[in-house]
Amino acid sequence: MSKIDVVAHIHAKTGSESVLREILEGFVAPTRRENGCLRYDLFVDLSDAGKFTFIEEWESEAALEAHSRSAHITSGRARMADILREPGWVQVLTRLV
Repeated sequence: MSKIDVVAHIHAKTGSESVLREILEGFVAPTRRENGCLRYDLFVDLSDAGKFTFIEEWESEAALEAHSRSAHITSGRARMADILREPGWVQVLTRLV
């Protein structure tokens, strides 16, 4: 089975940048300890402090699905409900070459 790559973009409402950053940074350490997590890195756009991107790599779709149901992700999503500029944009990929 192929590894799974994910690119996730999350944008904060104006004035909520620091709150969203705190929530997203809180995902990193527990996610990196999850079974099947090969890479989980958080980035911020240099031209817009409210635009965040995760670049992830997972051993399998099952590992990614377990991650999406993890306690820290589900509770964090609930905390983000009112501070996002728009719904997050997530792309799930598998590498061809």
